[in-house]
Amino acid sequence: MSPRFRHVAALAVGVLLIPPVPASAATTLYEAENATISQGVVESNHAGFTGTGFVNYDNVTGSSVTWSIPSSQAESVTLVLRYANGTTTDRPMDITVNGTTVNRSFPGTGNWDTWRTLNLPVSLASGTNTVTATATTANGGPNVDSLTLDTGGGGGTDWSKALVESTMARYTPAALGSWGYQRGLYLWGQYLVWQRTGDPRYLQYIKDWADRFVDSSGNISQSFNNLDSMQSGNVLLALYKETGQAKYRTAAAKIRTRLNTYPRTADGGWWHSTSDSRQGQLWADGTYMADPFVARYGAWVQADTFTRTEPAKQLKVYYSHLHRTSGTAAGLLYHAYDEPGGLTASWVKPSLGNTNGISWCRAIGWFGMATLDILDLIPADHPDRQALIDMLRELVPAYARWQDPGTGRWFQVVTEPTNSANWTETSCSAMYTYTISRSVERGYVDPSYRVYADRGYQGVLARISLGSDGRTNITDISEGTNVDDTLSYYFNRARNTNDFHGLGAFLIMNEQMTRVGPGS
Repeated sequence: MSPRFRHVAALAVGVLLIPPVPASAATTLYEAENATISQGVVESNHAGFTGTGFVNYDNVTGSSVTWSIPSSQAESVTLVLRYANGTTTDRPMDITVNGTTVNRSFPGTGNWDTWRTLNLPVSLASGTNTVTATATTANGGPNVDSLTLDTGGGGGTDWSKALVESTMARYTPAALGSWGYQRGLYLWGQYLVWQRTGDPRYLQYIKDWADRFVDSSGNISQSFNNLDSMQSGNVLLALYKETGQAKYRTAAAKIRTRLNTYPRTADGGWWHSTSDSRQGQLWADGTYMADPFVARYGAWVQADTFTRTEPAKQLKVYYSHLHRTSGTAAGLLYHAYDEPGGLTASWVKPSLGNTNGISWCRAIGWFGMATLDILDLIPADHPDRQALIDMLRELVPAYARWQDPGTGRWFQVVTEPTNSANWTETSCSAMYTYTISRSVERGYVDPSYRVYADRGYQGVLARISLGSDGRTNITDISEGTNVDDTLSYYFNRARNTNDFHGLGAFLIMNEQMTRVGPGS
């Protein structure tokens, strides 16, 4: 791209219906030179392009190329944008699909003859879809050669399989990491993918990881003195269910037995941890760490009064302390509650019910997913069923109210969207998307909320891509987070790529959204 500044009249006021070029049974190629170009020209002075040329954007904010993509049905697809950027300067663009915009980086490709592709997982509507790539800086966009519609033989890229394959390639079961909830979350997601695909390698990988901690007699060297350490018990239950091997049941029983004497608040809530600095604390995170395990143990191993009553009871106790009841944040939760009232915790806000006073996004996501898991596992006539549904009927509208309309995602601190230090976080956005979609599917909330799940899905898909090594990368995932009462603490958490919090949440969400389909 030569350094020049042009103002060229748009080639057309409306959107052109671009004649597609069949590329294969699963892909259709749309050349950029046949699209609507707002400010730019078609050139052919750099080798390697397809068709008759490529679009050279004007060096101006707002220059754009627009394609019109027909689809016979609503479907999830991958749009593949082919571009070159011969400078070292990023030339970011907003990619808009039917009015939903995602921000994308287009870094340098080395020279103008080196072409690369960017994968954009999107949902198309039935009929004509408008796709626009708009430059967001005065440098204009990169040179754009083409846009390819990849339906993958009827569904686009299977991002769940791609993510699982990438993770197994990056980590052997021995290298995956220690026992803990992050790995348990990820492996539960992989288990869901195995249930759909039946690929035996996926289940074997889960088994090989668990067998690092469980011996042939079911011994497991864990003390289970905090709720986080219990979440991976769900992996043990899944392996017992699928293999029938008694050792997994024996190991899971150690968690179940530990809960008989695990310390509680005065109203019966399990402490987040027994460590001196966290005694008497309830974190919204903790509901997902232990409650679904107990309900699943009762459903898959041995039911008793404890497994029937405790999961719903825990949700009710936690909800009573963390639930925000007034203002625009009504329906959301605070991150944590401290029964001792700040004797060992500096973050306690007595005026806000001994909570920390901040709604951290992933904590609320854990709670939503836990509630749905338990509703799926307890009997239809359970006396607390309606109470849990009522929680979702407050939580889902709150999710919808605080969704970022520009990205479809949710902010790290949910209630601070205008703070310039805040950022949209991927793992909680996946959790909220899952919770909304499944709540609609189960009939717990009105079908009108489906649109928020669809927007959330597109927002999360905008954070996954394939690297130069062909493996998936998911960005902007918050690292593990303690409790604090300052916004800066949450804003400054590391924004990781391929953190297991995000990988697991993505798989759970993607299996839900792939199964129900867009608009379902």
